[in-house]
Amino acid sequence: MVPGWKSFVGTILIIVLVIVYALAATTIASLLLGAAPWWVHLLYFFLTGLLWVLPAMAIVKWMAGAGRRSGRKG
Repeated sequence: MVPGWKSFVGTILIIVLVIVYALAATTIASLLLGAAPWWVHLLYFFLTGLLWVLPAMAIVKWMAGAGRRSGRKG
């Protein structure tokens, strides 16, 4: 895949990931944490606020990997 297209597709994937992940995390919180104390909410949103970075890192690595495999530098 051409690096320009790979960057475009990766950017779209990250945007979709963030939107879907935020909706899922908020829905799960509203269904399961309704009666929980404030510190449980804080811990949940702290962890879920950081967890999206893992799949985003995989997408960024995929986007950056094109130049290395084809033998290009930079």
